[in-house]
Amino acid sequence: MTENSTRTNARADAPQAEPIDAAELSRAMARIAERSQRVFAEFLSHGAESGAVASPDPFHVGAAFLETAARMMSDPARLVEANLGLWNDYMTLWQHTAQRLLGEAPPPVAEPEKGDRRFKDELWQDNEIFDFVKQSYLLSAHWIQNLVGGVSGMDEHAKRKVAFYTRQFVDAVAPSNFVMTNPEVLRATIESGGENLVRGLDHLLDDLERGKGRLAIRMTDEDAFRVGGNIAVTPGKVIFRNALMELIQYAPATDTVLEAPLLIVPPWINKYYILDLRPKNSFIKWAVAQGHTVFVISWVNPDWELADKSFGDYMTEGPLAALDAIARATGQTHVNAIGYCLGGTLLVSLLAIMAAKGDDRILSATLFTTMTDFSEPGELGVYIDEEQLAQLEKKMGEHGYLDGRDMAMSFNMLRANDLIWSFVVNNYLLGKEPFPFDLLYWNSDSTRMPAAMHGYYLRHMYLENRLIEPGGIVLEGEPVDITRIKTPLYMLSTREDHIAPWKSTFALTRMVAGPVRYVLAASGHIAGVINPPEAEKYCFWTNGRKVKDPDTWLAGAKQQPGSWWPDWHKWVSRHGGKRVPARIPGEGGLPALDDAPGRYVKVRLV
Repeated sequence: MTENSTRTNARADAPQAEPIDAAELSRAMARIAERSQRVFAEFLSHGAESGAVASPDPFHVGAAFLETAARMMSDPARLVEANLGLWNDYMTLWQHTAQRLLGEAPPPVAEPEKGDRRFKDELWQDNEIFDFVKQSYLLSAHWIQNLVGGVSGMDEHAKRKVAFYTRQFVDAVAPSNFVMTNPEVLRATIESGGENLVRGLDHLLDDLERGKGRLAIRMTDEDAFRVGGNIAVTPGKVIFRNALMELIQYAPATDTVLEAPLLIVPPWINKYYILDLRPKNSFIKWAVAQGHTVFVISWVNPDWELADKSFGDYMTEGPLAALDAIARATGQTHVNAIGYCLGGTLLVSLLAIMAAKGDDRILSATLFTTMTDFSEPGELGVYIDEEQLAQLEKKMGEHGYLDGRDMAMSFNMLRANDLIWSFVVNNYLLGKEPFPFDLLYWNSDSTRMPAAMHGYYLRHMYLENRLIEPGGIVLEGEPVDITRIKTPLYMLSTREDHIAPWKSTFALTRMVAGPVRYVLAASGHIAGVINPPEAEKYCFWTNGRKVKDPDTWLAGAKQQPGSWWPDWHKWVSRHGGKRVPARIPGEGGLPALDDAPGRYVKVRLV
């Protein structure tokens, strides 16, 4: 039997469309039409109430694209060369497709990058037509991205914006995102008689209703998780509360503990329980099991009443208030501290102020994926310039906060194929329910940002990069000079971090006056940090030599298998003091107010 006849038989054996129940379809479409009208009316109502008028250029990229086009046209030779290259690639693709139709097996002209899951269905490779669609898309995507990326003479920030939003366009028009050019969707449509599309439209309307007219894509089965039920379940008590945070003390798992308690300062852009998702991957539970008395700050989800809370307020009502509460609860005035992401930036600022005041209550500080030098902030930098920041400050001023959904969308766009378009295909085109996934539940659990704090952070740190200037910012009346920090630091960064690029975080090692152990973990901003030893995943790199250049550091680093957690515990234990009897939450100087995880963490936006 020839290959062509085999293919023909395979097509003949393909599942046939189920007969469509016209009455059922009619009822479904009537229901959808009624819901659509209601959602649209609600959308118009919310727009009228807010007085919102859609901006023709909400990301302020129009001028940058116009400049890009002008510079392209000013170099016609390069444009002709690029077009000829695309033409030649297409001619080769046509030839190879014709050869495949004749039973030959020529090599592909274009292939997806490793890890690109959009084209995982076998028909993208096995079927000549879908393979042609896939490769023609990849050729065109590479052509346009290389074309805009090769424009010279532009401001570097504008060039990055053009490249970023060009990628957003390229990702959006991928053939995998459309019914007629996605073989998996076509197969599901044939097999179900179109029911997948009807279910998908229902899901779309659900998400619009849930978002009150804004599309709030469900990334996971949210009914499968409950904070305090099956995530964030490490036993503990809330022993202190103020307007900005609850302080949780966790119950011991050992008879004795290290004398110095451990204070964790998470970011307030997301909720703290990324460090306590499930028992099997909970950093907090693991640290308790190693003999730490763990305290964690659970930040409030602020509303307009907290609009004037500043970056300095987050410091005084956050870690400084926590230090006082820990001393009252345990009798210990000295702690080891951890800061994660923005929580680490806050912790570094606090260490600088404490150094200036001679305050030595923090024995050691661990920084997870923490930015202090924002000169190379990675792709997040495309959102930060004077025009965009002024627009954002105006918007925050109207409500008193930045809506958590806006923040979530900005982060999701950094990985649009994984965090946007994959769910569009799964939920709306295939009509499937999203899979239960604890990490995506946490990712969807957005928080707001107080206007005063967030505007200060974006302007003085991201835009103006003042944190690295001695005295460049002043908090609570004290100039911040991070070069005065002598506290021992353990810096954990991740090699594939798209939020805090590791080469940017490395800059702090050259600024502080104290000893630094810099560790680089595999994977990204979350997976590289939440990597329990039992998982036996990834690896990390260490280098005891003090060098100024991150590439030199990596070239001389030693690769270690598995999780970095035991390496950190060995390091921090040297600053933990002797073993003392375990401390029971609520039985010290502060009574228990609530069971962990407390009240603040349970406030959801959608």
